Amino acid sequence: MSEWLDPKVDFVFKKIFGSEENKDVLLAFLNEALKETQHKKLTKIILVNTFIDKDSLRDKLSILDIRALTDDDKQINLEIQLFDKHDIAQRTLFYWSRMYADQLEEGQMYKDLRQTITINIVNFRVVPNDRYHNVFHLREDRTGHILTTDIEIHFLELPKLDWDDVNADDRLTKWLLFLRFPNKVNGEELAMDMPELKKAMKTLDFISQSKETRAMYEMRQKAMMDEASLRDWAETAEERGMEIGIAKGMQQGMQQGIQQGIQQGMQQGIQQGIQEVAKKLLREGLDVSLIVKATGLSEAEIQKLQS
Repeated sequence: MSEWLDPKVDFVFKKIFGSEENKDVLLAFLNEALKETQHKKLTKIILVNTFIDKDSLRDKLSILDIRALTDDDKQINLEIQLFDKHDIAQRTLFYWSRMYADQLEEGQMYKDLRQTITINIVNFRVVPNDRYHNVFHLREDRTGHILTTDIEIHFLELPKLDWDDVNADDRLTKWLLFLRFPNKVNGEELAMDMPELKKAMKTLDFISQSKETRAMYEMRQKAMMDEASLRDWAETAEERGMEIGIAKGMQQGMQQGIQQGIQQGMQQGIQQGIQEVAKKLLREGLDVSLIVKATGLSEAEIQKLQS
């Protein structure tokens, strides 16, 4: 068998779980993920955002999430995240609150708001425990009383699963092992009694053979790699600027006088250090707008460096 595409790439993930023809696949997965918290199985869902814009594949900041409505008007948002941006809690609450608030139309009452569930599948650790599935509600600290069931947030952490768990009876584990180890699963009898998981595997196998899908997959991977590269540059830009700045500041400070010279020299040196970082980013071919975000320099200053 040929190697499968990585189903954790959001574009591929959405093709498997977020298409009308695979709605039964999504329904089966959601029932396993929500088994601990929902009193009855979901029997019907309506997909809200099945369309994938090709331009979004090039956009580093695009969110290719999956949104569904249940037959009792609950909202579910399913999203997969490969990289730790160190803002997953705030990001989750922000998108949850937007979905929750967007339910109300003019003239409707607050009591008309329905439960909104966010499920995050992440390729990094979030919660400091050994559980791969953690669920959050709004509770009173001492008694554990739930204020409202309207908010429900799940984290499914793939790194907490090992291939040795493949024999586990937990069906949710099998779904997540398919996502984490697709090419180990390829050809294995992981889904013998799970027809929807078998269908997901067949879908991945099918799209992995498509030249067009592979081209789109590579486009999306490049966009995500560019984002990761920019984030690495941004996280270390200040540190590198400080190092260069301190060195230049000390050199200038010794010439101008100890106290005043070090102060002025460090300021100038830090600025020069940031400019050096900007030059390196320009040489890497990054967009001016991204360099503005990473360095804090104005667009005019960066264009001057470029010329």
